[in-house]
Amino acid sequence: MKLLQETIENIKPLDKSSIEKCKKRFENIAMPLGGLGLLQDAIIQLAGIQQKEKPDISKRAVIVFCADNGVVAQGVTQCGQEVTAVVTENLNKGLTSVCLMANTINIDVIPVDIGVARDVKGQKIRKHKIRYGTADMTKEPAMTKNEAITAIETGIKLALECKQNDYNLLCVGEMGIGNTTTTAAVTSVLLGLEPEIVTGRGAGLSSEGLNRKINAIKTAIKLHKPNPKDIIDILHKVGGLDICGMVGTYLGSAYYRIPVVADGVIACAAALCAVKLCAQARDYIIFSHKSFEPAGKKLLEALNAKPFIDAKMKLGEGTGAVTAVSLLDLALAPYLLS
Repeated sequence: MKLLQETIENIKPLDKSSIEKCKKRFENIAMPLGGLGLLQDAIIQLAGIQQKEKPDISKRAVIVFCADNGVVAQGVTQCGQEVTAVVTENLNKGLTSVCLMANTINIDVIPVDIGVARDVKGQKIRKHKIRYGTADMTKEPAMTKNEAITAIETGIKLALECKQNDYNLLCVGEMGIGNTTTTAAVTSVLLGLEPEIVTGRGAGLSSEGLNRKINAIKTAIKLHKPNPKDIIDILHKVGGLDICGMVGTYLGSAYYRIPVVADGVIACAAALCAVKLCAQARDYIIFSHKSFEPAGKKLLEALNAKPFIDAKMKLGEGTGAVTAVSLLDLALAPYLLS
């Protein structure tokens, strides 16, 4: 808890001088005022984060938090829990969608085993397993408070590792069967909305499966009564280890002044948790796309976020965030070279 508290207490505002210099530079470029729209706003944000007029995002990585969720025992997914481990090992081999996409624009992929249900093999996988998947939240809390805090602090430590390795932009993503269920549960509590409003079909659930998913979330919330004003309480009772890890990376990135690009609905739920823990962290997050999941729009509204992309993406792994980085590259070209 000490690392978490120290991180929150030491997150500083963006650098106003760099922001003003960036705005002035845009005024002197041969394009209409605000011509790059949201992309221009993001470049100004990057300047404020990095404390320099000309942002540099040339060395970047996507951190993919991999974890299993015990609630899959309630039939809330269309595929089995074993898929998480398989995809985690494929992330190590560079074979997944995010790996192939990231490779095209020189983004390193950092897979993290923060809670896969079995041991996984691969030299590139960061081994930070908190536990072998969460518990079934319809029967007991998903994890202990200490485990939730440890998972958050793992994310903070990974941000430090990236800072020490000179990364100047991070993306966050996830991999975990059942994690749209935990995300819907967390969102329901955070926003005070009924599970039906924020729960979607995930990877393609049938209507019967969707009903099981909604009922599982209702059961867990009724059983554990998570406090909507206590982020740790929510995460330990109905959250996921991947969500916790991303919360920590947002906070750590803000502390170390590294811009971080959020992926879809799961990453946005984690972002709202991070912002509830430290409002200042919001300024360090760039939102990539509006997820196809019902909770996506609600979370973005709560975060006052305007993502670049609305392509009905629902792949996960950080693919939306990586796609957004390609747009940032394009937007920076006229800014840096003019």
